[in-house]
Parts: sequence; structure tokens; C-alpha cells
Amino acid sequence: MEPEKLGLIAGNGRFPFLALREARNRRLPVVVAAIREEADPQLEEITGQLSNGSSFHWIGLGQLGKLVRVFKSKGIRHAVMAGQVKHVRIFASGVRTPAGILSALPDGRMLRMLASLRRRNTRSLIEGVIGVLRDEGVEILDSTWLLAGLIPDPGVLTRRKPNEREKRDMEYGREVARELSRLDLGQTVVVKDQAVVAVEAMEGTDATIRRAAGLVAGSRLTVVKAGRARNEMRYDVPVIGSETLNVLRECRVSALSIDSGRTLILDRDQFVRGADESRITVVCQ
Repeated sequence: MEPEKLGLIAGNGRFPFLALREARNRRLPVVVAAIREEADPQLEEITGQLSNGSSFHWIGLGQLGKLVRVFKSKGIRHAVMAGQVKHVRIFASGVRTPAGILSALPDGRMLRMLASLRRRNTRSLIEGVIGVLRDEGVEILDSTWLLAGLIPDPGVLTRRKPNEREKRDMEYGREVARELSRLDLGQTVVVKDQAVVAVEAMEGTDATIRRAAGLVAGSRLTVVKAGRARNEMRYDVPVIGSETLNVLRECRVSALSIDSGRTLILDRDQFVRGADESRITVVCQ
């Protein structure tokens, strides 16, 4: 059953814009809680154009109490998380807490949640926030709830199929990605000739690919972007889009392997056309 009103916790990138557009198409009122350190200011303008009881609120990374108050005051019972919050942003220079170093001054609600965590990683922090919201009667839905049509089925999305070298690199990269997921590390593995060139840690996909390109002196690369084994669709959905494509071109990546059934491709038609123009094969596995 579709909620009468939806909360949207917005990070960076195109994801929040697409979620907001789909909510508008469904005439679904949206209460946007935009993370001040990450979200695009244009989201406020777009939300203001909605005339169905939607509203916009800036929330600092450490303002969990304010997030709860906004959602409760607006009668929000269901919400989605859309858009990235960079790991390095969460643990950037700032106020030291039991979970590391937060870039924004935590309020009392955030400090109590952090003190309750047994592990001090990003997953634990986000699940802690979800737990607080759940206790306050707000259920976090899958991030893909509004955008299920952007998740591809298995198969080759581009005109060019992978060659034998790329197939071997994809297979090997997926073996490595599965092991990384067991360790709860990043989603991206960059491979050349069945050798790992770079793996993602806290820096993000684009920085990982650029780091790999700097190590191989212009050689062609294969990128595997795979969700973790314990993939949590409420907040841990692999996302690719035009920015990813630009990095693939820049770094001479010839093949990209992504997860079918749980990877969002933003502006999918445009992405596939651009990959075709650059002779990059894209495979959902």
C-alpha cells in the first residue's frame, strides 16, 4: 500500500531529484530532509514548486533529533534514503564521537545513538539512525521503492558484448568483490588481466577507478561494481549514472559489470547510449 505522505532523506547526486520527480508524478506529498553537507540546494526550489503539502528542511549530519522532530511534526510514517553521503564526509575532521569523527556537531539524540553502537563503521551508524526512526514510528523503505524501473535485469545492456579477456576479468573481479563484501568493504573492484589493480575503501567508486588508471599507464581496465553480500536495499544500493560514465571514459575502462536486480542506473537510456558511443560494454550479472 502506498503511503499518504513520504519522507525523503536526501544526500548528493541525481538520485534525490529522480525520487522527487517520481513522487510528484504519483501526486505523493513529500517531506524532504536534505543533508546540509551533501544535498543540492536546487532540491529546495523543486520541492517549493509542489503544491500538495510537500515541505523542505535542511538537516545537519549530526542532527538526528531534528530529523525525528521534522518527520513526527509532519506525520511521516514511511521514508526513503536517496543519494550518497560520502564516507569521508561522515568521518571527516570535526567532533570526536564513539563512532569516530563526525563532520557536524552531533545533537543529544545522535550522541546517545552513537554511544549504543557496538561497531564503529558507516553501516552501524546508518542502521543506528534507522533504528531510532523505527522506534519513533517511521519505517525506512527500500531506496528503490520509487525507482524500481531503473533497475536492470540480467544481460548485456550495450551493443558490444564483452570479449574473452573482459569476461575473465569480470569473473575474477566478482570473486574478489564477494570476498570484500564478506569483510564489509567497498563495492568496486578494478581488474586488468585477472589481476586486481584497485579496490574501493572509503574514497568511493570514482576515486577508486581514477587511482587504478594512474597505476596502469593508460591500459584498458575492467570495473566490477557489486553490492555487498548483506546488501541492504534501504541504504546500500549500488548507483551508476552520467558521472560514472565520464570517469569510465576518462580512465579508459572498456568493460563494466554491475549487479542485476539491485543496481540503479540513473538516466538509463542516456547512460547506455553514451557507453555505446565509447565502446564500453556494460553487463548485468
